[in-house]
Amino acid sequence: MISTVEKVLFLKSVDLFRQIPGDDLVRVAEIAEQITFNRGDELVVEGEPGESMYLLVAGKVEIIVGGEVLVEFGEKECVGELAILDSEPRSATVRCKEPVAALKIEREEFYELMIEKTEIAIGMIKVLTRRIREMTTKTSRANSQPG
Repeated sequence: MISTVEKVLFLKSVDLFRQIPGDDLVRVAEIAEQITFNRGDELVVEGEPGESMYLLVAGKVEIIVGGEVLVEFGEKECVGELAILDSEPRSATVRCKEPVAALKIEREEFYELMIEKTEIAIGMIKVLTRRIREMTTKTSRANSQPG
């Protein structure tokens, strides 16, 4: 089990929380539950309801949409973050390529923090915007290649 201080140090290294002051990160660390997964486990399943996101402390996962692997994520990445913002079904499946240690954050608790600390909401918007841009670029490149 990692301590609150270790969680805060980890959170500070994640893009989503990099600009958040340490005192605010303590509150995020307090709602973050440490959880582990085995190789082949699914953190989230496409189409199912979602109410949490995961911050990858160690290990690698693959993001799968419609049965196709789109990308891999590793340490210091967040997955399932869309579920924090809305109640729509999961847009992808996230499957462990190897054992994974993660911090799980539930929507309801995170909402409360975002309302109190706009910096957290702004960090979330930045991460999501970057991901959309990256996926758009990858899709454009794939569509422009002769097939």
